[in-house]
Formats: sequence, C-alpha cells, structure tokens
Amino acid sequence: MLSGIDPIVLFFALGLLAGVLKADLRLPPAIYEFVSTLLLLAIGMKGGIELARQPATGLVSDLALTLLLGILLTFLAFFILRALGRLDRANAAAVAAHYGSVSIGTFAVAVAFLGTAGIAYEPTLPLLLVLLEIPAIILGILLARGIQAGTPWGEIAREVLLGKSVLLLLGGLVIGWAAGPVGLEPLAPLFFDLFKGILAIFLLEMGLIAADHLGGFRRYGLFMGTFALLIPPCFAMIGIGFAQLMGLSLGGTILLATLAASASYIAAPAAMRSAVPEANPALSLTAALAITFPFNILIGIPLYQRIATWLMEMPS
Repeated sequence: MLSGIDPIVLFFALGLLAGVLKADLRLPPAIYEFVSTLLLLAIGMKGGIELARQPATGLVSDLALTLLLGILLTFLAFFILRALGRLDRANAAAVAAHYGSVSIGTFAVAVAFLGTAGIAYEPTLPLLLVLLEIPAIILGILLARGIQAGTPWGEIAREVLLGKSVLLLLGGLVIGWAAGPVGLEPLAPLFFDLFKGILAIFLLEMGLIAADHLGGFRRYGLFMGTFALLIPPCFAMIGIGFAQLMGLSLGGTILLATLAASASYIAAPAAMRSAVPEANPALSLTAALAITFPFNILIGIPLYQRIATWLMEMPS
C-alpha cells in the first residue's frame, strides 16, 4: 500500500503510464470539457463564497504584488532561456510567458491537497490566480515582438480575458460572492462534494496528454528538461517570499508558491499561438505539460508545503 500518497495523484500516474505504453485509453473530448468546466467553476465559487465573508483590506497591495510577481518570473525565465539555453528570442519569450503564467490544474490539485491536510487559505487566491495569467502573456509578447503596429492586441486581449479558463474562474468567483453559501447549497453536491472525484478524472486525462508531449522533450535536449525541473522549486521560493510580503497564511503561502512554480498550458499557448506564430509550441508545451506539471503534482506541492511550514515556524 502506498500510504501518504493522495489517490488523485495516482490517477495522473495511471494516465501517464497508459499514454507511455500507448494503451487504448482516452476520455471523450466532451467529458474532458465537462470536468474541466466543473473544476474551474468550483474553484471560482469556493473563492467567491469566502471572499464575501472577508473585508477587502489589503487587497489592492496584494493585487499589485501579484502583478509584480508575474512580471518578475517572466523576466527571469526569459533571461535564463536566452543566456543559458541560447534559445532564439521568439521561443525564449514564448516559454517565458508559459512559466510566468499559471497552471489551473496544478492549483486545483494544491487546493485538494490543502483540503486533505486541513489547511485553510485566503479566499483571494483564486483572484490572484486569474491575475497572474495576464502580465506574463503581455510581457511575453512584448519580449518576442516589441510594440508593433501589426500585433493583434484586440485578439490577444480576447484570448486572455474571455478565454474559457479566466471567464469561468471569474464567473464562478462572482456567482459565489453574490449567492453565498446558502444560495449555493443546492449545487454543493455537484460542485463541492464531488470536487476530488472530478479532479481525479481530469488528472487521468492530463496524464494521457502529458505522455503525448514526451517526444518533444527528447527532441529538444537536456537543457529544456533541466529548466523544466529546476525552475519550479526556484520560482516557488520567490512565490513564498511574495506571500510573506502579503502576510499570507500557511495555506495561502503554499498556494502562491505552487502558482509561481507552475506553468500555463491553457491561456498562454492560445495567446502565443496568435501573437508569436513563429515560436515552436511543442517546445513550450513539452516543458510545461510533460515535465513541470508532473513534477509539481508528484513532488512539488508536498515539497513547497514542507518548505513553507519550516520557514513560517522559524523564530523571527
């Protein structure tokens, strides 16, 4: 018996193994769309319910620090990719945008991890998650193309702000805030009681998708594999530092560290495909989805929890 391992992680491992072995296993696209929609709405509504209970004191400074965090992570990733990896400007900017942005799937796993451990977190974290999507994508485009007349900013803004992930998270946040726990009680069996079961199905499919991108890692060599493994814990430490500046609790610190360590595979790929078509999407997706995502799910989140706990228990 593998004691201490969350079963939802084993669902991801099953999908990854099935994909590597080329097994006849794949969720129908409609099921994947359904479970991802439920996850995004559930995360947003949970945040909205708690947000309605809390004063907005300090929210402005937290939002400003979150924007600064997204900018800092993107610049750091771009510098490393250009200086050490010798990637061309377009590909370095595209990969940096992925790593400055966030993974909603990783956030969902971290939320479930905290729920199992009984660790509370601030209700503003879903809002910070949405906010972290934006600066990295804009900065990635600027680093790749500069400010040019031909840059399709309207289309990019639509991709970022009206894309499925951001729209459902913000919509869920507003619904949770407006309806409150009493109003959402009839929906709780679907969105809240079944959250971990839905997440397990989602991670099964993500394991299969990650396996599909492993070939890209073999093509692009040792540097990108090393980058995708070492950057998450380094960025997590930066996230912990920003969490301390915000005065977040242990749970909030773990979640912000996880967000800083994660890499986008939904919003950033869509925006980069539109704005920087010369960049190779396989390079970004292989690093983000086939390496960083499994690392964070299997190793990273428990590691960030231990580091955050140790740092916050140190005498000041």
